Amino acid sequence: MNMKTTLNEAAQPAPVPPPGQHKRWIMLALPIVVAVLLLLVPTPAGLEPYAWHFFAIFVGVIVGLIFEPLPGAVIGLTGVVVIALFSQFVLFSPAELAKPGFKVATEAFKWGVSGFGNSTVWLIFGAFMFAAGYDKTQFGRRLALILVKYLGRRSLTLGYAITFADLLLAPFTPSNTARSGGTIYPIIANLPPLYGSKPNDPSARRIGSYLMWVAITAACITSSMFLSALAPNLLALALVKSVVGFDISWGMWFLAFLPLGVLLILTMPLLAYWLYPPEVKVNDEVPRWATAELQKLGKLSRNEILLLIFVVCALLMWIFATAWIEPAMAALLVIILMLWTGVLNWSDITSNKAAWNTFAWFATLVALADGLARVGFIAWLGKEGGMLLQGYDPQVSAVVLLIAFYLLHYLFASTTAHTTALLPAMLTIAAAIPGINMPVFCLMLCTSLGVMGIITPYGTGPSPIYYGSGYLPTKDYWRLGTIFGLLFLVLLMLIAYPWMVMLF
Repeated sequence: MNMKTTLNEAAQPAPVPPPGQHKRWIMLALPIVVAVLLLLVPTPAGLEPYAWHFFAIFVGVIVGLIFEPLPGAVIGLTGVVVIALFSQFVLFSPAELAKPGFKVATEAFKWGVSGFGNSTVWLIFGAFMFAAGYDKTQFGRRLALILVKYLGRRSLTLGYAITFADLLLAPFTPSNTARSGGTIYPIIANLPPLYGSKPNDPSARRIGSYLMWVAITAACITSSMFLSALAPNLLALALVKSVVGFDISWGMWFLAFLPLGVLLILTMPLLAYWLYPPEVKVNDEVPRWATAELQKLGKLSRNEILLLIFVVCALLMWIFATAWIEPAMAALLVIILMLWTGVLNWSDITSNKAAWNTFAWFATLVALADGLARVGFIAWLGKEGGMLLQGYDPQVSAVVLLIAFYLLHYLFASTTAHTTALLPAMLTIAAAIPGINMPVFCLMLCTSLGVMGIITPYGTGPSPIYYGSGYLPTKDYWRLGTIFGLLFLVLLMLIAYPWMVMLF
């Protein structure tokens, strides 16, 4: 009997892996395979081997973020740790390694955690805490109910309401992260649940996904419309003045982008409605229900009033006090005030998984993206691009440089880093090509900084906030980012470029 049982067991087929297990292993292996293949490719001429090795690992991380076999924070942290462990071969130049007293392990660790000291990373974290305050006090719910009461019958009108709210704040808030994370997102995060739309759930497509995509797209458009709507815009202004000697005024910037900006603001919510339609189109009951719910909420509570005061103070600091207090520090100050006054308690901070996840994910990406410039890869790329354009028609060269500047944003987790690393190189290359209209070229580069942020879930400060909301799945974000990013680039060429040539 025992022998028979043993033989029967031996004849049994091997356990079949659960459905999807093979696919998961393929997704896990794909970033590693891509990185290893690039590592095996001979180093391009003019580039140091360690810089090419860094780029290979960076591309592997990006592939991992696209297919997401593990959470984005795990992928980013893995990339940082791998580079830090093999820093002698992928991060530091031979000259650095030869310096007396240079401690590889110490410097590698400093680089690895450098992203956690980035002000944008902390501003994003602060935005999640603002949202927690709106949620706990129910002030966000109150504002959401007011929006739904007057505009909530149609999903499309809610999309336009979000867009125009960002447009009104943009000229006065020189940080799209502060604007979106501190004001817009905490309010609209309360809208989807009113329609039974939940994050990280199939019901997200009822309306939440549409509203979140409209919000991030509006933030990118308004960041290009106004010189004062995005901090890197001001940095770009200084770099243009330094490299080319061309002055760009607030009015010149606004006028240069005006036709395209107006077109995008008026059509973008409708375009998103067509390309990423909400399941809920019209709902007559919800506005009536919202009216009844507002009556139940009654008057503003003590904590709601305090939160309103703190948010207004944050806005005032972001608009008028950036010379004295960093926007991220202003956000941290407001968080401290919320903790001291009981609007939030410490457990609200420590239990906010979305905030900590996004904090770790974006901080590692900032370090990785900054590392590309550190190892000299960006400078090499700019030099090679300039050499390739020698002898071509000036207009063709200008268009190629503009497209390259735009698409290379895939390599950056910060518009500030992109501006610092690439703008001077692009300006220098263009200035060396006879026949390029430099005022128009400068304006095209600078006004593209906002809209290019749409292409990835890490492309600009608000991106991780909306991506981390749970309403925009990874595959949807990359697909829509590609579609809208390509559309913005084409319209820049077809509408903004001819308009600027006519003006300047």
